Amino acid sequence: MWRRIYLLLVAVRLYFALQPSYIHPDEHFQGPEIISGEVFGWPTYQTWEFSSDHPTRSLFPLWLAYGFPLTILKWIWEGLGHGDVPPLVAFYTLRTLMFVLNFVLEDWALHELLPVLRERRLAIILVASSYVTWTFQTHTFSNSIETLLVLWSLVLVRRIREHEDRNMFDCCIGLAFLGVLGVFNRITFPAFLVIPALQLVPHLLVRPLRLPVLALSAFFFLAIAMTMDTEYFHDIRPRVRDLYNNAVFTPWNSLTYNLDNTNLAEHGLHPFWQHFLANLPQLIGPAFPLLIFSSRKDALFWSGIIGITVLSCFRHQEPRFLLPAIPLLLSSIKLPRHFPRLWLGTWIAFNVLAGTLFGVYHQGGVVPSQLWLSEQSNISHVLWWKTYSPPRWLLNGQNEHVLTTDLMGMPGESMVESLLTTLSGCKAKNRLQSTTLLVAPSSAIFLDSLTGATAQHPKLQLQELWMHRQHIGLDDLDFGDDGIWPTLQRVIGRRGLVVYRVDRKC
Repeated sequence: MWRRIYLLLVAVRLYFALQPSYIHPDEHFQGPEIISGEVFGWPTYQTWEFSSDHPTRSLFPLWLAYGFPLTILKWIWEGLGHGDVPPLVAFYTLRTLMFVLNFVLEDWALHELLPVLRERRLAIILVASSYVTWTFQTHTFSNSIETLLVLWSLVLVRRIREHEDRNMFDCCIGLAFLGVLGVFNRITFPAFLVIPALQLVPHLLVRPLRLPVLALSAFFFLAIAMTMDTEYFHDIRPRVRDLYNNAVFTPWNSLTYNLDNTNLAEHGLHPFWQHFLANLPQLIGPAFPLLIFSSRKDALFWSGIIGITVLSCFRHQEPRFLLPAIPLLLSSIKLPRHFPRLWLGTWIAFNVLAGTLFGVYHQGGVVPSQLWLSEQSNISHVLWWKTYSPPRWLLNGQNEHVLTTDLMGMPGESMVESLLTTLSGCKAKNRLQSTTLLVAPSSAIFLDSLTGATAQHPKLQLQELWMHRQHIGLDDLDFGDDGIWPTLQRVIGRRGLVVYRVDRKC
């Protein structure tokens, strides 16, 4: 019975992996945006993490996670005579890759970490039925990669501990590789390995040769990572004698950046309890009280708790930062003795609703809109309003001559002024040359006065060209001014993302 449930959950995971939802800009800008430019030669947009004088993001994990798969895709696609790889194919290749990595590596790791059959089955089912697994883990987040690295580091630590009669050099080299890869991927990675590292120390002393193997291997992979970053950011072939002056060590840059609250204030500051009392309940819902009242306080549990505690020391706290802790904490949960079926029903309902919201509708029109724009011609300027910043790499190289402007959530009057400054003069109707487009949610009632035959603005008119219905922008919620029910009616009832042609009235 449990195998059928598991296979059903795998199908659900694949379904959500192939949805074009857009949970956070970092799933594109901190990976595919950069790597697609390196592999396909498309013009890319570099965020501050890559463009600053002290870059905080490393190319080393990005090449391993996305560079090699996209390179293989390019070889196969062009080798079969299909020409250039379309952005749609690249997008779904990465989504399928994340699904496979998540499905194989995460579940395999849990299988090894939980030797008791009953505990293992429950943990795998809980993790597989979590909307976090369906959505965040199947997207191209550095946090999703971090989750897999944490789990497999725990697996290798367990293997080393269980075999005191052997040196286990292969596991030591693998652990060193995952350690370097994890730190270059996210500096928060070691926070989840405090307990396993302490447990490993006595076993390293039993077999003292393990320690130099770990150290030398870590130094070797560290040199590779620093060389790749130095060559990428300085555009030079680094030499050993110049490494001291020219080397780029992105984990250190990231650490110093995040220790400065002035920098974090630009992204939003949160209280110490944000992760524990707000973000964690948002991710695991009904499982949150079970962590306190019905869970095994084992190494997996404390690895997750200590990791969250360390992350709480940084003032900027987003729910996705907690992804590595989710499988650790869910693996320690025991079903409640009283009303277990009621709890299971609540758990299923919570994940179905949250999965549908974040995995299908949340900013779900941004990627399809960008893919539609990539197929159009004679477009000079596209302005995005009240949406997440669009992934420019999906323009299939058209971003070389198509200007993309992110207006974010600026007031409607300011948005209109921005549109007017982009229009050079009057255009003949029904002509699509040097066209300026606006992409905005249909729930933005401010645009009602600019669209259709009843447009009231004296200088500006919008004409709807295309619409993607499965789009909800949670950032557009305004309960304080409009009230709860009117806001839900507007955001959900008028869901969708629309592409408008912008014309100046003559």
